Amino acid sequence: MRNDHDITTAFVLASGPFTGGLLWERVGERLREAGAEVHTAQLTGAGGDAPASGDHPEEDEAEADLETHIADVVRLIDDVAAPQVVLVGHGYAILPVLGAAQQRVDRAARIVYLDSGLPQDGDAGITLVPDAGLRELLRESPEATVPAPAPDEWERWGNTTGLTAADLDRLSALAAPQPGRTLTQPLRLTGALAAVPTSGILCTAGGVTIAAVQSLVSSGMPQFQALADPRVGFFELETGHWPMLSCPDELAATLLRAAAGDGHRLVPAAASRPFQARPFLLDVPDAARVRSGRVDLHLPPRVAPQPDAGYPVPAVLFVHGGPLPRDMVPAPRDWPLYTGYARLAASEGLVGAVVSHRLHTPSDYPTAAADVAEALEVLRADPRVDAERIAVWCFSGAGLLLADHLAAPPPWLRCVAATYPVLAPLPGWTGVDPRFAPAAVLPKSGGLPVVLTRVGLESPEIAETVASFLAAAGECGATVELVDVPNGRHGFDVEEPTQESSEAVRRAMRAVCARLRG
Repeated sequence: MRNDHDITTAFVLASGPFTGGLLWERVGERLREAGAEVHTAQLTGAGGDAPASGDHPEEDEAEADLETHIADVVRLIDDVAAPQVVLVGHGYAILPVLGAAQQRVDRAARIVYLDSGLPQDGDAGITLVPDAGLRELLRESPEATVPAPAPDEWERWGNTTGLTAADLDRLSALAAPQPGRTLTQPLRLTGALAAVPTSGILCTAGGVTIAAVQSLVSSGMPQFQALADPRVGFFELETGHWPMLSCPDELAATLLRAAAGDGHRLVPAAASRPFQARPFLLDVPDAARVRSGRVDLHLPPRVAPQPDAGYPVPAVLFVHGGPLPRDMVPAPRDWPLYTGYARLAASEGLVGAVVSHRLHTPSDYPTAAADVAEALEVLRADPRVDAERIAVWCFSGAGLLLADHLAAPPPWLRCVAATYPVLAPLPGWTGVDPRFAPAAVLPKSGGLPVVLTRVGLESPEIAETVASFLAAAGECGATVELVDVPNGRHGFDVEEPTQESSEAVRRAMRAVCARLRG
């Protein structure tokens, strides 16, 4: 007979939103059969009727917030007898799991991200809400309660591959409305979890695979480099977002492997320097820089430093990629990549401006778009700028922001440009407002010229968005000038310069200049 003192590993399992401990019944059975201690989280206000371990405080469930759910998980950790605690956060529940783990970091042996995002300090669960109208409602009324989905509505909250009609009925039967504050209160992370090993379990029916994540890491983009840490292991399950129902035995086996430290390790980006520190591939002269709120203006020599030293000149607003963590150091406006492009524009006699926008999660596109719109107002109001000759140039994930400019281009917007852009939401990007669909609004662009720099060695997921955009452009007769870099990768403009890559950057700049001066 097994003695509880012989158990060395315990699992704390948390799911969400809407659902509670009963969702984990089969998984819990398999883990216990393997000799593990199991605690399933019944987050305050969540569905199901399985009580969490320990006494639960009496309170109005509608008043629950993220801190309430964090406290729920902390109580579970404190009830664990085994010395090692593996904390599993599914979907929304990764937020309270992270919040609790940092309060009990000495007990946390590993954190498992089960088909969840990678929330950073300051993120809220609202970023995981897929419906734009519901997100807006929560922003306006943070205390509003989110109703539990009906059986035919779960697809809005995650891929339902592998679930039968009976499974969907059970999901709804076990679900309860989600208190709004749990989704709107931001997660506060202190950095205490930096040394805790992690595992990611990807449910590939939703489109996110290990190969896709590896391609993002290989691109060198800074927000993904931590995923190549040797303490991070990855697994795939060929199912949808609820593997505890669709493949509970496989999920239990995967969790046991994760607890043992198994998992696929990603290969770090080849460059020795982080992306944000790599130099621009062209040697461009310095330019006077003027900071105005979120906008940095890099001025051509003939209008610097005095506003009245020359006639107003056209301007290009460079929009950095993302989503990026809130605490990026240096900030993107100071990266050699973007200052390089701005100085290149200044060397051509333009004002090269860089906007610092707040695209931190996929649901932040409306905020970032507002930042760009404000930056354009600042730019056009500057006496050194010809307010009737403006271009917007987007990079990487900022490509979705082109939608606003293509949907209703003002007469002063002479062209838009995009370099290795993402032109549709990528797999795993939950909560992108449907308004940010550049291909869909191309017929409304009224002939606005688009200068698009396409790299031949792009990740398949991003390349597919570009191909779809170009197909839509062909169907509606949109004006697109392609600048191809056959041997270029995402972020080629901070790699070792080649004649091909250098000429591509210059050609794109010449095309934008021609549209501004035409």
